[in-house]
Amino acid sequence: MPLFHANPSQGAAWITGASGGLGAALATELAGEGYTVYISARSADTLDAMASDYKGPGRLVALPLDVTDREACASAVERIVSESGNLALAVFNAGTFYPIRGFKLDHGVFDKTMGINFFGVTNCLIPTVNCMNEAGKGQIVVVSSSASYGGLPKSAAYGASKAALVNMASSLKFDLDPLNIRVQVCTPGFVDTPLTEKNDFPMPFLMPVEKAAKAFAEGIRGNGFDITFPKRFTWMLKALNLLPYWLYFPLVARSTGASKKR
Repeated sequence: MPLFHANPSQGAAWITGASGGLGAALATELAGEGYTVYISARSADTLDAMASDYKGPGRLVALPLDVTDREACASAVERIVSESGNLALAVFNAGTFYPIRGFKLDHGVFDKTMGINFFGVTNCLIPTVNCMNEAGKGQIVVVSSSASYGGLPKSAAYGASKAALVNMASSLKFDLDPLNIRVQVCTPGFVDTPLTEKNDFPMPFLMPVEKAAKAFAEGIRGNGFDITFPKRFTWMLKALNLLPYWLYFPLVARSTGASKKR
């Protein structure tokens, strides 16, 4: 039997980190396909405005949430199922980036990064898997990053958290496939969002957020485990990580400017 693919007739969709950037654009894209999309983030006012302003097929439902609150995440899943009947698609997109340098390491940066980027996903993932297992079907997308492929300057905390997500999702796939729960990861390159606007380094092939959301939605409809875009950048980065370290480090240092003295 083919592995489950979510569609609007199967139940609701849920997106965390949906108050702006890629999460917000994907919410609009999925609502346009006819989904009832529950949108979560900490900013209740922003979510309420998004839901009330949306005009089109489907609908957006504000579901304010701090993904670091484990009990609140479980309650969010219960509310979605109670109101919609079934949670068919979950996209765990909430995340943040704190740059860190080797000459100025900070426990707090690692703690905050893992708390949001990794444990913020597992807090939502566990009740979602339990719910989907009961229903006998579901689709989960874990948003990682192309920074998960290998070490990059200033990304010791961020890249580690995103690599952990890929490892976790790929490990869970062995168990979730037999439960008819499709699991995917999304490893985007640079997307033009408020988060990337803070970056002070080159961002090759920066992708408009609306175009990225369409590529994301297409990947959700597809069969691949890894949803990635823009491919001309992410595939190049994947290839770069196949190189031996003695070649990888000088190439990345040169291309990112990390070889310059601080």
